[in-house]
Amino acid sequence: MTRRILAALVVAIGALTLAGCWEEEIVAKPAAIKLTREAAGHYCQMIVLDHHGPKAQIHLAGLAQPIWFTQIRDAVAFTLLPEETSKVVAFYVTDMSDAAWNAAPSGNWIAAETALFVIESRRRGGMGAPEAVPFGNRAAADKFVSLHGGRVVAFDRIPEDYILAPVDVPDTHGGAEG
Repeated sequence: MTRRILAALVVAIGALTLAGCWEEEIVAKPAAIKLTREAAGHYCQMIVLDHHGPKAQIHLAGLAQPIWFTQIRDAVAFTLLPEETSKVVAFYVTDMSDAAWNAAPSGNWIAAETALFVIESRRRGGMGAPEAVPFGNRAAADKFVSLHGGRVVAFDRIPEDYILAPVDVPDTHGGAEG
């Protein structure tokens, strides 16, 4: 009987050891944080609050603060690029259902994976490129489409080429390039 117990114990320990090898580290999803003037866009390093339209924050494993984006398009691109190897533990976007285009987000953050996005509209994001405009409810997204064109898609249905394709960005600074 002792041999059977010992054998069962060895098998159980072996199974637990193997399971531990395949188990991913579980990281708690941090809450969205308030956007402040200190937040700089991840790619542009410009003050996020100085740009109109929806914003994004992405929380990465091992970082206490999120990285910020002046446009949703840039944040989605971050998740698609193979060179961005950090583990995303939370991705929040401005819920434009209750937000004014020219106003700073005021706590109206929603998880990107649950949002609906209007793509291909006439509205341009904070950096002047076409935008993926996030909404927390379908009625608000449909109203936006009726005013600005476009179509509504889920996060996982945003076409990669819509995000990563080169675009013409109008010169909004009024100066000639030098």
